[in-house]
Amino acid sequence: MKRIATWLLSFGTTLIFAAVPAILFSSATCHGADTNDPAYEMWQQDYGPTHDQRMQWWRHAKFGMFIHWGVYSVPAGVYQDQPVDHAGEWIMRTANIPVAEYAAFAKQFDPTNFNADQWVKIAKNAGMKYIVITAKHHDGFAMFHTHVDGFNIYDATPWHHDPLAELAVACRKAHIRLGFYYSEAQDWHHPGGAAANKHPDNDVDAQHHWDPAQEGSFDKYIENVDVPQVTELLSNYGPDTPAVLWWDTPIGMTPERVEKLLPLLTLKPAIITNNRLDAKRLTGDYQTPEQKIPTNGLPGDWETCMTINGTWGYKSTDHNFKSAETLIHNLVDIASKGGNYLLNVGPTSTGIIPPPEVDRLQQMGRWMKVNGQAIYGTSASPFGHPFAWGRCTEKTNADGATLYLHVWDWPTDGQLSVPGLKNHAVHAYLLKANWFGWHKRLKAVSDSNGVIVSLPESAPDKISSTLVLTIRGAPDIE
Repeated sequence: MKRIATWLLSFGTTLIFAAVPAILFSSATCHGADTNDPAYEMWQQDYGPTHDQRMQWWRHAKFGMFIHWGVYSVPAGVYQDQPVDHAGEWIMRTANIPVAEYAAFAKQFDPTNFNADQWVKIAKNAGMKYIVITAKHHDGFAMFHTHVDGFNIYDATPWHHDPLAELAVACRKAHIRLGFYYSEAQDWHHPGGAAANKHPDNDVDAQHHWDPAQEGSFDKYIENVDVPQVTELLSNYGPDTPAVLWWDTPIGMTPERVEKLLPLLTLKPAIITNNRLDAKRLTGDYQTPEQKIPTNGLPGDWETCMTINGTWGYKSTDHNFKSAETLIHNLVDIASKGGNYLLNVGPTSTGIIPPPEVDRLQQMGRWMKVNGQAIYGTSASPFGHPFAWGRCTEKTNADGATLYLHVWDWPTDGQLSVPGLKNHAVHAYLLKANWFGWHKRLKAVSDSNGVIVSLPESAPDKISSTLVLTIRGAPDIE
């Protein structure tokens, strides 16, 4: 295969339905991949030297907001007066809605309550450092002012705004990074776009279409829709936007098809991309487990994306919201395994992030104001396993390390055991300061089993309290 084709097999992918994606290459290690693979060798040559530099801000951020917003928020999970199973943004495919009938929903999409500054403020107050929003999902509807055709939020709706442009300005003011999600293969509106094989008995062609209007060449679709739209997204929103390009569901994305898209990334040399561009999962900067937290983390860089309730796009019938406690524990658990947490909100067709989602983000924000330093910029627990009482994150320095012990189950006897830690404990204190801003020192002693810290009678936080334990030297774990 020619050099450009091999170069293309380099930035990362995974199918949306995979619980834990395949191994991703890092700039430092292959993590079990075939080091003789020409794609790996090419990626090391062309992108390996910049991988760590490009990922630096992302690794520090740890916590981001995913936004699934589109014309699917108009039916909101209900079609022909009947609730439709599956996620809200999949309603066109799940119900096999004809192309023209679905496109008509755009006339009802009038998000006059959208406020970019308010959305960004919600994310920032939650402690999130970046946002990724759907620029185009599988329904083919562009949430930006594309010049490819009129099926977009600016031309097809009564609203006539480009929310990506407004969010870019708001994020820049708030020092929040903005990324774009783009469905490169599945497109149920434009002729030739791919579709998931969910209803094989009803398909009209080999591409799993259900409406003759969808028939066409997949390669021409990539050339006529993907290439110009991705070029627009990488060119029209400022020098720092998008910071992330989040591909999804690479159905049929062969190296030859990837070859038409991956070179566009040169328009944004600092951009990072996930591992969902090519069908062989050989390209991208980080892995993307979905709705699950890997038991032992993953090698290299990874990010769990997850919903607050059961859907990504807004569904009026889904009220199964996770508790703030669950969401905070998820964030801590992911950080303790070296990953990032991309937590989704699904705004309504009027442009409002549902209040139950905002409420939970506010609770997370209050926790992060006290405990954020135990999340941002941390690395995975040196212990390699969770504790019965909670989790651990770490920061290293020239003299030793700081261990952040996230205590979920407060010991009734006031003694927190850190088994296996052989280092000398220099300081121990709770992250939450007293009224005077002081951190009360706690007694920490070593015995043959590890370190034991004496705690006050009650926990400062019922959900997760952070004990800071500074040690001399690099962690020495038995």
